[in-house]
Amino acid sequence: MVKRNGFLLLALLCTSCAHRNVQPFSAVQANHDRQVVNALDEGDGDFELKTLRARLDANPGDLSIRLQLAQRYLKLGFPEVAVEHCRLACERTPDSDDAHIALAKMLRDADRTEEATKELAAYTAKHPSASYKVWAWMGLLQDAGGHFGQGETAHRRALALEPGRDDLHNNLGYCLLRQGKKKEAIEEFRAALKIDPDSVTARNNLAAALGKSKEAVQNLQSVTDAASAHNNMAAVLIEAGDYAEARQEIEIALSYNRQHSAALKNLALVSQLDGKPADIKAPVPVEGRWTRVRHAWDRLRGNEAPKDDKTTVTGSSVASR
Repeated sequence: MVKRNGFLLLALLCTSCAHRNVQPFSAVQANHDRQVVNALDEGDGDFELKTLRARLDANPGDLSIRLQLAQRYLKLGFPEVAVEHCRLACERTPDSDDAHIALAKMLRDADRTEEATKELAAYTAKHPSASYKVWAWMGLLQDAGGHFGQGETAHRRALALEPGRDDLHNNLGYCLLRQGKKKEAIEEFRAALKIDPDSVTARNNLAAALGKSKEAVQNLQSVTDAASAHNNMAAVLIEAGDYAEARQEIEIALSYNRQHSAALKNLALVSQLDGKPADIKAPVPVEGRWTRVRHAWDRLRGNEAPKDDKTTVTGSSVASR
């Protein structure tokens, strides 16, 4: 029998069923119970886990320790147990923004985004004065589920509370761009760059939103690393569906830096999309510094926003996490 207070719920789940009618378990319940048993066994051998459990036993109401314990279980491969600890944290501290954000993030990491959105929506309904972090995460979750209208509302609530954060401007811009509201999106990306001129995410998003324009080229030229600049162009071309052109830009990026991780990942991505091998040709001579970048923009078709929820590795329109 497990005696630790921090594991009361888990212990109850593992007790004998001799005095109740045995019902067939669903696959989900069976997986949950298996994780509980395995987690109990793991806890006896993992030093960090044992330490956190001992600290929680000594102070069951310590929110920080419980959330650390949840993260440890997630890292060890027990997402269901991690989620249960986050739920316990929310029950013990029902007015804690941190606890409810942790639960939402944990559910999202367990591929339960819709459930995470509902949990956080229920919390904001009871706590309309929640911090900007809650509303920012609400916006990200709504975006992830394709609910961009609700996401926009949440992002604007977050910005109203913290107007000086570049990441919040970027996230609102991303949401607006996904709705086809390019003019408003561009304004938000520019606002983000005014706050933090070094924000690579906002600069890449602005380039994607501007499409085929002189300012877009200038945005790419502002990237000091030539390999990254060409890789960013490849990401934009991938979203536009120009896979052949994207491959050319990736080859140029890799001619500058054969180990450029983002370019290699985008090469793997375009290979999945066009069904061709993830091979590259021999290094091509580097042309006039930005000639190919300008030519690529000239070849880029239209200014349509991304049509689906996929994001490329580097340079595509992405929200800050």
